[in-house]
Amino acid sequence: MRRTFIFSAAFLLMAAEQVRAQSSDITTRNSWLKIGANVGVPVGNISDYSSFTAGLELKGQFLETPHLGIGLTTGYNHYFAKNGFQDFGTIPLGAFIRYYPRSKGFFAGLDLGYSFVTGYDGATGGFYLKPQLGYHNYNWNFFGYFNDVFRSTDDGGDIGSVGVGATYNIRFRKHK
Repeated sequence: MRRTFIFSAAFLLMAAEQVRAQSSDITTRNSWLKIGANVGVPVGNISDYSSFTAGLELKGQFLETPHLGIGLTTGYNHYFAKNGFQDFGTIPLGAFIRYYPRSKGFFAGLDLGYSFVTGYDGATGGFYLKPQLGYHNYNWNFFGYFNDVFRSTDDGGDIGSVGVGATYNIRFRKHK
């Protein structure tokens, strides 16, 4: 887990530095909000307690170059409990990076940060990592993801899920 965290943090910092090195202002032309939803199935030990997850996402993206976007992300993911267990949720707060090889088509991304656990007394959150692969166009992003909240086994272990999602780009100016 520590190695994954260090690698992910280094990757995000290098990408952010690359973007920062190309001095540019945030404008309505290169920044927008993304709002979306996702559904998935829990994986790992958490799948013993939850059978389904659904969530909402809110992101603020800054596209420094035509191929690289960075931003902040939050949302809510609800884990629906199996019989005899309790529903709970996670609230991620993090940063993200997206690589867009072309203006339309394939993209790859990574969200990372801290995720808080809600609705379950005594539960703790942890560092989270959410790699994504998908398709994008001017208005939409459709993606598959793996999400993992790293927690100690004393706290119940990791909270993981795999699934699909979509986000809609809310732009601050009209497309020409």
